[in-house]
Amino acid sequence: MNRVPPDRSHVRTEHEHEASADLDRLDATQMVRLMAKDHQHVLDAIHMAADEIGALVEDLVERFRKGGRLVYAGAGTSGRLGVLDASECPPTFQSDPNQVIGLIAGGDGSLRRSSEGREDEPDGAAADLNALGLKEGDTLLGIAAGGTTPWVLGAIRLAKERGAATAMLVCSPRACPSHCDRLIVLDTGPEILIGSTRLKAGSATKLALNAITTALFVRLGKTHGPWMVDLAATNDKLVDRALRTLMKFCPSLDRVAAMEALQHAGQQLKVAIVMQRKGVDLEQAARLLQAAHGSLRSVIGSIQK
Repeated sequence: MNRVPPDRSHVRTEHEHEASADLDRLDATQMVRLMAKDHQHVLDAIHMAADEIGALVEDLVERFRKGGRLVYAGAGTSGRLGVLDASECPPTFQSDPNQVIGLIAGGDGSLRRSSEGREDEPDGAAADLNALGLKEGDTLLGIAAGGTTPWVLGAIRLAKERGAATAMLVCSPRACPSHCDRLIVLDTGPEILIGSTRLKAGSATKLALNAITTALFVRLGKTHGPWMVDLAATNDKLVDRALRTLMKFCPSLDRVAAMEALQHAGQQLKVAIVMQRKGVDLEQAARLLQAAHGSLRSVIGSIQK
């Protein structure tokens, strides 16, 4: 007889949703409206977990300043969301691709083709963690909507054995697992498709990961207010954004002069702003930013002179 799997009936995302008993009798518009209404729980869940998310970010700030990394580890939808968030950090913040890393059960092939069976392997992340050289100073955030995935729980255990800090992000209440330093619960409740956590649990996870990395890199000086100033202008869209930002910080520049200033700064927006605002050359601008730990505000103050 095949092995009987653990009973997950206690997991909130596996419960029946009171509003979707007749889901298959709704027309498409009614289903869309039901999903939109149901997603109101996403924002509530993020608000309720804001303190825990913020505490994780503040810890990450200190660890990143000492060379630490953030590693996401998830299976299925959770793993894909972690890989997505990690891959969007370098183009958004000009961060080192090795600072935020996404691991998914089954490897990168699982991003396109499901390999859900791999999530049952408690030691499945060992090879990936060994390849990364995960160590003290790094942080592993396990992502599992239901909070029971063996691959994720195993990754947390393996990371703790290597001296890393550990955390877990779940969408169903549970006790903090052993080997886990922090537990973040996004209590999104039952799904309109029972157990389909690609729905509002996935949306809440996406928002939480966005919040973690955005707050992290803002705290590390990658922005000035809402402006993405740590930007490498490598295509037309980014050059245009860099020019408009440079003109905002340096109102005396027109678009042509801003383009020349950006080129003199090696296409590095933050450096170009410092060169123009402080009247220094590229090397001096770079030194000023380095001394300020990358904080443009610490070098130039407010946007207006």
